[in-house]
Amino acid sequence: MTVYLLLPACIVLTPAYVAMGVPQTLAASVDATTLEGARQTIAVGPVASQLAIKMLGTNGGGFFNTNSAHPFENPTALSNFLQMLTIFALGAGLTLTFGKAVGRVRQGWAILATMLVLFLLGAGVTYWAEAAGNPIHQALGLAGGNMEGKEVRFGIAATALFAVVTTAASCGAVIGMHDSFMPLGGLVTMFNMQMGEVIVGGVGAGFYGILIYCLLAVFIAGLMVGRTPEYIGKKIEAREMKLAVIAITVLPLFILGLTALASVTQAGLAGPLARGPHGFSEMLYAYSSAVANNGSAFGGLTGNTPFYNITLAVGMFVGRFGVILPALAIAGGLAAKKRVADGPGTFPTTGPLWIGLLVAIILIVGGLTFLPSLVLGPVADHFQVAAGTLL
Repeated sequence: MTVYLLLPACIVLTPAYVAMGVPQTLAASVDATTLEGARQTIAVGPVASQLAIKMLGTNGGGFFNTNSAHPFENPTALSNFLQMLTIFALGAGLTLTFGKAVGRVRQGWAILATMLVLFLLGAGVTYWAEAAGNPIHQALGLAGGNMEGKEVRFGIAATALFAVVTTAASCGAVIGMHDSFMPLGGLVTMFNMQMGEVIVGGVGAGFYGILIYCLLAVFIAGLMVGRTPEYIGKKIEAREMKLAVIAITVLPLFILGLTALASVTQAGLAGPLARGPHGFSEMLYAYSSAVANNGSAFGGLTGNTPFYNITLAVGMFVGRFGVILPALAIAGGLAAKKRVADGPGTFPTTGPLWIGLLVAIILIVGGLTFLPSLVLGPVADHFQVAAGTLL
């Protein structure tokens, strides 16, 4: 279904971007005369069509080096809004597809509501952190929010929102420099990826992430009431839970394992530009992005070295297939089971109670897993900045 939607949507989006000022030509460049009378060669190309594919397909690779911060890729506030909207479009739409596929549309709405709660929490924290500004700058008389690394044309709010959208959807397109965010703003973008594509996720490859957490949530609910858990009319038994635990464990195992390896080897320590907690955050972000198949980066890390090329590639490979294989095994097992009718003891998986439980499970599992590494990185960095400490 995603394939059928992708092509016509890209066909519609391409002229929309052209109307907003995005170039669409087969020419490689155009020559122009500047206001000073100098000649300048400006790179162009089929930008609008590639932009539609990049955003709708959550690929994230920019036509220009500065990605969506380039005025040819993102000329106006309207194009910026449309890009954020299309990043989420197909991934969020899969919740309705799921509800219709299982014959229970409210199940899809409940998952979408869970995604929305997590997204709004992340967006709120990131905007608050960036709008509060940098205490070190403010001590020097520079009042206001943290504009370092922001898209100046769109401001703090739009840049922070874009950062949360792109890391929540496994896209990787950027309009700002995440490395220049305040430590807690950078923490949110990291945590979005560390949870494993549960907030919308990548097109066709992220939705199963939140479904695995759904199985974990109904299992925990079943333990609390002493019943065999059920989800969408299927019994959730030992086999499904073992596979779910494998899928949930793969991401933190490789994110933390590879970060630890980089932290104790000379080749790994040669990568970060910053020292102290922020340097550690640069390494942690890189592996969080690679294992979660996101693609954005803390730009202070020099990743084009044999060590990082190999370890990041391993992270990308295992992060994708290490989750998708147990997810497919779970799907096959559930498909073979007979549907069980809901009874008076069936835990409801559509209302506010279920949404709250699912949000809590995702945050608790992610928090317990990554809290030590986040304390060593962005949290310690936050307290250093608050104290005015410079490294």
